Amino acid sequence: MEGMNSEIEKFLEECSGSGDAAYGAIKAVLERLEDETSRSDTRVLLAEIQRRFADSSADCFRKYHFRIHDVWLNGFEGYQERKKLTMMEIPSIFIPEDWSFTFYEGLNRHPDSIFRDKTLAELGCGNGWISIALAEKWGPLKVYGLDINPRAIKIAWINLYLNAIDEKGQLIYDSEGKTLLDRVEFHESDLLAYCSDNKIELERIVGCIPQILNPNPEAMSKIVTENSSEEFLYDLSNYCALQGFVEDQFGLGLIARAVEEGIAVIKPMGFMIFNIGGRPGQGVCKRLFERRGFHITKLWQTKVMQAADTDISALVEIEKNSPHRFEFFMGLVADQPICARTASVYMNSGGRISHALSVYSCQLRQPNNVKKIFEFLKDGFEEVSSSLDLSFEDDSVADEKIPFLAYLATFLKDKSFLPYESPAGCLNFRNLVAGFMKNYYHIPLSSDNVVVFPTRTVAIENVLRLFSPRLAIVDEQLTRHLPKQWLTSLPFEGSTENETELLTVIEAPHQSDLLIELIKKLKPQVVVTGMAQFEAVTSSAFENLLSTTREIGSRLFLDISNHLELSSLPASNGVLKYLAGNTLPSHAAILCGLVKNQVYSDLEVAFVISEEASIYEALAKTVELLEGHTPLFSQHYYGCLFHELLAFHITDRHPLLERASTDFISKMIGFSPSAVSTLNGSEFFIPDAKPGNPFKIIHMDLDQSFLPIPRVVKASIFESFVRQNMVESETDVGPGIQKLVKNRYGYPTDSSEIIYGNSRSALFNKLVSSCSLENGTFVFPTGTNGHYVSAANFMKSNICIIQTSAESGFKLTAETLKDALKSVEKPWVYISGPTVNPIGSVYTNSEINMLLTVCAEFGARVVIDTSFSGLEFESSSWDMKESMCNLNQAQKGFCVILLGGLSFELLAGGVDFGFLVLNGSEPGMVEGFGTSLSKPHGTAKYAVKKLLGLKNTSADSLCGDIEEHKKGLKHRAETLTKTLMSCGWDVIPCKGGVSLVAKPTQYMGKIINTDNFEGALDATNFREALLKLTGLCINGGSWTHLPNYLRFSFGLEQTEFEQAIERIVEFKKLVIGN
Repeated sequence: MEGMNSEIEKFLEECSGSGDAAYGAIKAVLERLEDETSRSDTRVLLAEIQRRFADSSADCFRKYHFRIHDVWLNGFEGYQERKKLTMMEIPSIFIPEDWSFTFYEGLNRHPDSIFRDKTLAELGCGNGWISIALAEKWGPLKVYGLDINPRAIKIAWINLYLNAIDEKGQLIYDSEGKTLLDRVEFHESDLLAYCSDNKIELERIVGCIPQILNPNPEAMSKIVTENSSEEFLYDLSNYCALQGFVEDQFGLGLIARAVEEGIAVIKPMGFMIFNIGGRPGQGVCKRLFERRGFHITKLWQTKVMQAADTDISALVEIEKNSPHRFEFFMGLVADQPICARTASVYMNSGGRISHALSVYSCQLRQPNNVKKIFEFLKDGFEEVSSSLDLSFEDDSVADEKIPFLAYLATFLKDKSFLPYESPAGCLNFRNLVAGFMKNYYHIPLSSDNVVVFPTRTVAIENVLRLFSPRLAIVDEQLTRHLPKQWLTSLPFEGSTENETELLTVIEAPHQSDLLIELIKKLKPQVVVTGMAQFEAVTSSAFENLLSTTREIGSRLFLDISNHLELSSLPASNGVLKYLAGNTLPSHAAILCGLVKNQVYSDLEVAFVISEEASIYEALAKTVELLEGHTPLFSQHYYGCLFHELLAFHITDRHPLLERASTDFISKMIGFSPSAVSTLNGSEFFIPDAKPGNPFKIIHMDLDQSFLPIPRVVKASIFESFVRQNMVESETDVGPGIQKLVKNRYGYPTDSSEIIYGNSRSALFNKLVSSCSLENGTFVFPTGTNGHYVSAANFMKSNICIIQTSAESGFKLTAETLKDALKSVEKPWVYISGPTVNPIGSVYTNSEINMLLTVCAEFGARVVIDTSFSGLEFESSSWDMKESMCNLNQAQKGFCVILLGGLSFELLAGGVDFGFLVLNGSEPGMVEGFGTSLSKPHGTAKYAVKKLLGLKNTSADSLCGDIEEHKKGLKHRAETLTKTLMSCGWDVIPCKGGVSLVAKPTQYMGKIINTDNFEGALDATNFREALLKLTGLCINGGSWTHLPNYLRFSFGLEQTEFEQAIERIVEFKKLVIGN
């Protein structure tokens, strides 16, 4: 015993010097506890010290800078039926008090099974008492006690030994033969860093984390070591520095970070329990969890007194500068909260204040999907976190949006660029539509039966333009967005002159018996109709429509938008029931607009189903000509809905019924002459080679950049979808576009009108329609984007082609334009600039102003297409202000229309956003637009507004990437030019953009005789020969409208660009030799 007393005295003497000295002595004790040979004696020693100060632990704490005492827990009975824990405490760590006791009471609200045999972590474990209590009472598999304070971890280990070994130095075993040493570990860790670094998955995370606004956020940057001062280490435990979260303003930033780190390491069915002070307000505390995708339950709430020495001036300052009010109470019994300002005044007058203290249990509502979202955010997109909002009052909204956000996060994370999809629609989306029809309605469709459109109205307009019927009957509910002139003409009552070129639409009643009577009387060539709800349940109304239109010789497009349910239990659908047993006749097609989603009432995608290959191919080409494509992320959104409905199905479980053929021979209206001419004579997208073909197609025929998309662009896209309840000002891109065109082109925007479209192609074709309405003529220089000229032909517009020359870089000159306009009535002059697409030449400021002067002289309307600009290799800007200000002196009709697309300007890859800026236009000029224009969704506007803000303020986060893109494209252009010239091509110098043109001088007339291609090379077959012999796809002379010049787009992904260069060389060897 004397030896024991001597050892105790020596230990106390070491501890009496200072807190740091005491900690050094305690560390030595821990080392003895960790050594199995000295562990038992050391535990007995600590028991003797505790007995010595049993009635004076406070004196021990004051004199020797530590104490060992019992923490009594009412109702606490672990395996040994103990009602207390033995704990050591030192000054540099938290001492158990109201906060932690309230937290433990909240944990006690759970049944035993919640923690039994589970792996859990306690954040901010301090001296470890809660971790030990959890292990003692509930028998978890493992408890990891984590704290950033290194001294706290040492004391926690000592406390673990104090409770794992009895006062006689014997290990305490539970009924499973385990001790607390088997169940508990303590580690120094900044929140969950230890678990993350060691790949530990947790089933439960608990934490009692402080939320005090420290006036000195820089303190966190100090090096945290166990040798830091006692004051610093205590402050560290009582500290919430700025964490970069929106919750920082309420002192909740550290808890927010803990929650997000927890999402990464918690198992899907796991949950978290946190102790949160109610000072920020209950709504703020709940929202911290809900906006991150959690269901929350308040387990327990009480009030605790606010420490009298706590400075809440920071909270008062926040209230001064924001509408937010914190919540305090006067004493413990008051029910009505008071704000921080009132609480501060009350405290300064001697009053005591309290605040609520709540224990929340939270569980991820869709754990796997939410984890994907946060994995994406942690991969360099942390700035989006403040906009994240996964709180939904309606579970059906959450069930739709969260899976999409998870898909979008994975898509953006995996793709360095946005892939080009067929104009017929994303292949995956078309497969999903076909799969839905197959699995739910037993209709054996494939992706080649589905064509995707931006909207139902666009689909109807494209159908009518494709067939250009003399008379079409359209359901009265589907006509309101069609061009006005179609709804007001009556060709059968008017002149017969050019009658076949007129298109008249008659509104039809919705009821099928009345519609059938109208069809029989008027004998239309095309019928577009929906069905009443009561008629859609069975197939009889559909069969009657099929029979009547077949007899009359009418094309039938049946709209089922109102009757298609995206549900795992869809209602009966008579049309689709019929198609399960019968093929769709060649004269009929199904139309469906998808607008029934739970989140975005205005987000639409439409599709047409046809089992006639010629109809499918023609409709796909109309999308390419008139729209460019259907917005990518709209297809992805609805694709996710279809995927959710198909994911749980076992494919091909039920054999499909053999369907009866319903085809017949009958005279039907074919495609219009202008459509046939355009579709046969133009170049269109060529899908990837089928399996078995020798080459994977490399596309150098696309108006898209496939260089890596900057992070800031991906962040803006993702943020546009994670946001909820966006206000109009957040999606108003008008000011940003006005500033852009004013800065880059000197285009006056004070009285301008801006019209938005899903794509530049959609807007351009509305201009063509407007030109036709006033009997104008569209004037194109040779070297214009081939799709634009083809679209104007398709829409039967009057066209004038002006020849340009290689000497001028195929740019339009003032002299040439002046000569051409002398013989053109009501001209609409198209100019691509500053960068000329597809040439790559660049108009100077003086050149464009000279062209505008000529146009003003002739009263021409000028369409300046800037959508391929913004990537000039050298700095280039215009100032059109002077020319634009001369509108008053110009001939009547002169105006300048700016057509723009932001895909290149903002490095957005395949995300298109078109706009028209009209200045000085006549009031009726935009009548041709109708309301069928496919317009960008609010999410697209939000993303574009953010990027425009960065662009217009020259933010490094975007402008640096733009400069890198320009350097990369310039290098590509130089490499491609050098390769082409060495292989016998004449190349027009490229000064910007993503494409150039070249003439295969040494190849013309060369005869090729291979299995893939036979014949002499000329301007008409060069594209085909290059594609068949090498798999390289470019645009031919019919597309560029330049004799013998072909277009090469070089904005490819790096590997594909290198392969393209190799194939150009390979083609030279095949045709010319070495």
